[in-house]
Amino acid sequence: MIDEYLLNYILLFIFLEIYELQWQRAQSVMGMLARMYQYYKKSIFLFLIMHPTFYFAIGFMVLTDYNIYASTLFLIKMFDIGTKIFLIKQIFIDEDISKELTLALFAPLNSFVLYLGLTIYLPLIYLSLESF
Repeated sequence: MIDEYLLNYILLFIFLEIYELQWQRAQSVMGMLARMYQYYKKSIFLFLIMHPTFYFAIGFMVLTDYNIYASTLFLIKMFDIGTKIFLIKQIFIDEDISKELTLALFAPLNSFVLYLGLTIYLPLIYLSLESF
């Protein structure tokens, strides 16, 4: 049977990830970036606050004594936010985007792609708590 503390962390992460998915939801990656840019242009801190799973990953990594799985979760989340900031800066601030990248960013997203993070992050949480 799954331990109660493990279940609590998993449920908390699912709740936070669904929150992020809801405010970022769009038909394409460009639509997602445009929604994120609305918060980014108000304040970079507001943009970062809108990503609670990043803070969850930091706390979780510390809680599990820098377990390899928890550290991997943190690195993936850090890379994810870093990529978003890079693309927002390149597209909306510098306005320097190639035609190929534009086509890729405007391609329609399958709804499954949005939930891909849950399929990656949840096993990492489970493995990090099991080995803790």
